[in-house]
Amino acid sequence: MMIKVEAYVREEKFEDVKAALNDIEVNGITVSQVMGCGTQRGYKEIVRGMEVEPQMLPKIKFEIVVSSEEWAEKTVKAIKDAAYTGEVGDGKIFTYEIRSALKIRTGETGYDAIQASE
Repeated sequence: MMIKVEAYVREEKFEDVKAALNDIEVNGITVSQVMGCGTQRGYKEIVRGMEVEPQMLPKIKFEIVVSSEEWAEKTVKAIKDAAYTGEVGDGKIFTYEIRSALKIRTGETGYDAIQASE
């Protein structure tokens, strides 16, 4: 069973998370800059002398597809440990079961589609 790990972390934790994934030899990572908010609902800021409360905060989204539940657990732990600050806004990690995968160039499917080619 393939698993997709999707993690939303603080921008300043990008390099730490990337290094942690590299350390456990996770390949095939997609990274996006996104905006969002969780329970903290943004932060207060003073703009031109007025207090404003932005509802969206910049985050980094990591998307990784791994080949097993064991790899998903290792990946989640690596991200959690690297992204942790203990403060509100550290982020979230979600996992999803992947029904199928297809490598467009070769036509490989399933596990073979997410592995490096020789």
